[in-house]
Order: sequence, then C-alpha cells, then structure tokens
Amino acid sequence: MDLKTQLAQKKMNAYQWFIVGLCILLNIVDGYDVMVMAFTAAAVSADWQLSGSILGLLLSIGFIGMALGSFLIAPKADKIGRRNLILICLAICSMGMLLSALTQNPYQLAACRLLTGLGIGGILTNASVVANEFSSQRWKSLSVSLLSMGYALGAVLGGIVAYHLTASHGWRSVFLFGGLLTTSVLVICLFVLPESLEYLVVKQPKKALEKINQLSKKIGLPALTQLPVISTTQQKTSFKKLFSPELASQTICIWVAFFTVMAGFYFILSWTPKILAMAGMSVEQGVNLGTFLNIGGILGAILMGTISSKFQIHKILAIFLSATAVSILIFISFAHVYSYALWIGVLIGMMANGCIAGLYALSTVTYSTEIRATGVGLAISMGRIGAIMAPLLAGYFLDLGISPLNLYLVAAMLFGTGFIMLLISYRQYKRARLVTA
Repeated sequence: MDLKTQLAQKKMNAYQWFIVGLCILLNIVDGYDVMVMAFTAAAVSADWQLSGSILGLLLSIGFIGMALGSFLIAPKADKIGRRNLILICLAICSMGMLLSALTQNPYQLAACRLLTGLGIGGILTNASVVANEFSSQRWKSLSVSLLSMGYALGAVLGGIVAYHLTASHGWRSVFLFGGLLTTSVLVICLFVLPESLEYLVVKQPKKALEKINQLSKKIGLPALTQLPVISTTQQKTSFKKLFSPELASQTICIWVAFFTVMAGFYFILSWTPKILAMAGMSVEQGVNLGTFLNIGGILGAILMGTISSKFQIHKILAIFLSATAVSILIFISFAHVYSYALWIGVLIGMMANGCIAGLYALSTVTYSTEIRATGVGLAISMGRIGAIMAPLLAGYFLDLGISPLNLYLVAAMLFGTGFIMLLISYRQYKRARLVTA
C-alpha cells in the first residue's frame, strides 16, 4: 500500500489538524486583506470624493489581482512546491497592504490592491490544496470547507478593526494593521509550514526521501527506504488533463459555478455596507451588517464542512445554493428595517459562504495530485473574474441611477445559475462513476 493510500485511510492525528489550522490562519489573513477595502470604502470615498465607478474599481481591482494570482501564480506550486509559493505570496500580500497605508490617491491605492490580490490568489488556492493533501479521505471536505470559515473570520476581524480604528486613526490604519498581521503570519509559516507529502512523493524534489520520512513520522506513517517509482505521465502537469473525456464536463460546470457564485457572493460582501449607507443607514450600521454577513459566513463554513463529511458534496451544495437565492429575495423585502436586515444578513452569509466552501471542497476532490493546484487555481480564477465584474458593474449601474436593492435580485439569479450548473455536474459525476465501476 503506497503512502498516499495509507494517508487517505488513516485517522487524522494532531499534527495533521495543526496543518489544517495553519491553512485556516492563512485564510484569516486573506479574508482580512480582501475585505479591508469594503469596510473602508465609505471612508476612502469621503476622503477622496470618489464616484461610484471609481469606488467600484477599487473594490474590484483586488479581485483582478486574485484572478491573475490564481491563474498565473498558483499553478506554479505544482512545479516549485506548495510551501515555497505560499511564502512568496505572503510576502507579496504584506508588501501590498503596507504600501496601501501610504497611498495618496485612488490610483496608487488601486495599484497596491492589485499587488495584494496577486498574493491572495496564490495563497487561497494552495492553502486549499495543502489542507486537502494533509487530510485523510473522510475529512478532506471538512478540512477544505473550514478554510472558508477562516476567510470569514478574517473578514469579521476586518470589520471590527475598521469600526474601531477608522474614526480615531483614519482608514490607512486599517491597512497598516493588515500588513503587520500578514507579515507576522509569514514569519510563522517560514518556520512551521511543511511541504505537502503528496507533492514530495509525486514530484520528488531535492532531498525528497529525507523530507518524506520526516513528515511521515509526524503524521504517523512508516518510513520509506527508497523513493517510489513515479511514471512520467503522473509527473507531467498539463492543462489539457482538465479537459480529458472524464473531466471536461466537470471542469466546465465547476468553472461556471465558481463564476456565478463568486460574482453574487462578492457583490454582497463588497457593496452591502456602502449600499445600506446610501439607503439611509449610518456608516456604522452598514459596517455592522457587513460584519454580521461574515459571522454568518463562519457558521456556514462550519455547517458545510460538518455535513459534507457525511453526505455527498453535490447534494449538500445544491441545498445551500437554492437556500442562498431564497435568502437574498427575503433580504430585498426587509432591507429597509435594520434589525430584520441584520439577521437575514447572517442567514445570507451562512448560506453563501457555505456555497463557497462547498465549491472549494468539490474542486479539490475532483482533480488528482499532479494537476490539483492547476485545476483548483483555474477554477478559482473563473470565480475571481465573476468577483471582478460584479462590483464594477454594480458601481456603473448605481451611477446610472438604478435602485441598489434591484442589484440583489441579480445576485439571487447568479446563485440560481450555480444551482443549475451543479445539477448538470452531478449528472456527469454519476455517469463517470458508472463507467469506472
């Protein structure tokens, strides 16, 4: 029995859960660094007298960086290793956040947000891959889903920090805090983040046997006397493999689902604080509701992770997608009442972030080790394109005078489209299982 099979079948030990926890910490940093722009949007807009279109650009350009990072940087982990790429991307994020605190106009801030997004795109993809590759088969979906909890925790932290620092120290202090936080996590990972065992076995870099045995001891697996023989086919990473006969339909459905779900998700997260302030609520109330959205997101990630470890991921994700669409429609009816909007926001955050967690889990189990970072990275890139377009188009439509709440109807339709893609994906999944059975 090879190491990969043994790892898949064994019980998770404390060290494996520690690595999953470290990946959650990476996502906490990413959640803060991504959502800091949404929580400071009102203050930045007031400081520089920004139009809706320019503010939409600032809210979207970080997602452009994330898409580029997921598409161009994240797949490099299949060549240089998960650990090395995560460390590089943490350094990029840290630089982008610290420089953001020094900007003097929206274009400088946009450049820094782009830089930060590049790093985040690489981290998000490979944190999911590392969590997947350190987990036993039973707990893979839970481990990856919990990363979305970390992302939401980071967003909640961003809301709390913005609420307390913006009024007294200005919006730049919120970026400075994030830069220092990211730098601290970089130092931690430099000392304790290992390379993935599956990567070491498949790619066999320098001193692979020594590193494999060190990790095997910590995980509770037997040591190897020699490296396993890996076929050249298994070692080769190819974009074309994502569109092989057994994966093509799965890949397309996952890409479309990521695009539509992330478009709806990031429109809600990015614009809700500002839109509610425009609708008559105070800036503090808007930020509070944005924070409650992410508190719901924490609950959603935990719920998705718990359920998906026991039931088929396609079925659970379908329930979350339909529930999100319905929750958004309810929100439209009660958004003018702050107390109602607050708790409906928790429900939306719970369901929507559960969808994101489910898509991450679905994508990581769809692709094999040698193409996993590439497959997951490209799927996330499709999602980032949706995340880019949604805030930009929202700003454009608001400038045209379209009612802000009407935009939430579009968000509900986006989640509905994701639901349809999932149904198609599940049908192809069952066909593939019948063929291989």
